[in-house]
Amino acid sequence: MVSRPVSADAVHLGENVRIAAKILIVGHFAVGKTTFIGTLSEIPPLRTEERMTQAGAHVDRLNGVPDKTTTTVAMDFGRLTLSERLVLYLFGTPGQERFVQVWEDMSRGALGALVLVDPQRLKESFAVMDLVETYGIPYAIAVNHFDGTPPRPEAELREALDLLPETPLTTCDARDGSSSAQALVALVRYLQSRTR
Repeated sequence: MVSRPVSADAVHLGENVRIAAKILIVGHFAVGKTTFIGTLSEIPPLRTEERMTQAGAHVDRLNGVPDKTTTTVAMDFGRLTLSERLVLYLFGTPGQERFVQVWEDMSRGALGALVLVDPQRLKESFAVMDLVETYGIPYAIAVNHFDGTPPRPEAELREALDLLPETPLTTCDARDGSSSAQALVALVRYLQSRTR
């Protein structure tokens, strides 16, 4: 259940909040991290998006996403209250390899990571999953739905991503608050099960 503030400028935490957890929203370039955080954040999200230029065309390859015009250059940040006692701070990382140092800095203190995956570009997820594993961050996978993309069976996705049986795998549409919240809930439940 997602709790939303009464007004758009309600930025203060409730008095009953006892647990604040840092969660990374990660994934390869153009997988929907900024959209995901913007959809869920109960406060105006912090975005560091800049317009892509011709000068960066050799670095930011638009294979599979020809309409993309902006990219995150530092991070995204949002907040989501899951219950009156638990709030999640959502940190979105840039998806390009040149931002690995940002990943290292942002991984400090993270309770877990939600790895967003594009089912049409699964191979691009391997470098991201390697980074999350290198930093020892428990994670869940959320396959982001893109218009015109046919669904793939869970067994096929698990095999293609080489997931351990216990790694949560869910689907979401980063534009939809309900399915995005359910993806985060799957991660939180997994993190709770690891601490029992």
